Amino acid sequence: MERSIEIRGRLLSLSRPKVMGIINVTPDSFHAASRAGDNAAGIARRMLDDGADILDIGGYSTRPGAAPVSPDEEYDRLAPALESIRRDCPDAILSVDTFRADVARKVVANFGADIINDIGGGTLDPDIIPTVAELQVPYVLMHTRGTPATMQQLTQYDDVAADVLSDLAFKVADCRQAGIADVIVDPGFGFAKTTDQNYRLLAALDLFHSLNCPVLAGISRKTMLWKPLDITPAEAGDATVAADAFALMLGADIIRVHDVKPAVQTCRLFDLLRDNSDNIFPNLRYTTNAHD
Repeated sequence: MERSIEIRGRLLSLSRPKVMGIINVTPDSFHAASRAGDNAAGIARRMLDDGADILDIGGYSTRPGAAPVSPDEEYDRLAPALESIRRDCPDAILSVDTFRADVARKVVANFGADIINDIGGGTLDPDIIPTVAELQVPYVLMHTRGTPATMQQLTQYDDVAADVLSDLAFKVADCRQAGIADVIVDPGFGFAKTTDQNYRLLAALDLFHSLNCPVLAGISRKTMLWKPLDITPAEAGDATVAADAFALMLGADIIRVHDVKPAVQTCRLFDLLRDNSDNIFPNLRYTTNAHD
């Protein structure tokens, strides 16, 4: 069955993978080049020109050990960026990276945010799931444990893929019961997972479609890439392309990236491989005719 999400009354088909470009309006995001400063609209235009399908704007750094930010400060960072992007790119699909119900309500009401991307997966603000249900926008449900300050101390799993899948299944059920129509699941690479656990999770990515939701993979320039290669996040662009290709092969519907152009190229080449695979690749989930 072809997956899709509803954006402003229209279906966005996910029969071919989509690219979500990251725009950070924070002073301390782990990848310095992703910090937009006062140029969010310019970055948005470039990403859309490069082929981004969705833009994800965040005002709260969630890197391990990041300092907390008040809801007012988070919103004050987001508001001018969203206003300028909406003015210059009115048709762009905008996702807002927030775990706070009050912030979600404001960005949807004031700037027409199309998607709420919750790195807390409903655990950091108990009001976020009912609020998103009320707002009737798609919801990215990401797996994590603890907070950005504590998550790397919470990496004990019996089986990381099975445990994350089970946790997300309960949360998807909560979302459905609350009335959220479109749930996108994100296994949460780098959030309360060790490097080895991240790769076990990536290898099991296609299992997450058992939740009957689109799957988002956010791997771009993360520790799981640069640490084993003994490089820096700034040097992990090529590794990100490789990891995103693995994620697409293993079933990702959306890849969330700092660098849109190579991600779009990766998706296009993946489409060519998939369309000409004659079903010899077990994880290429669609046949040529499934989306023609």
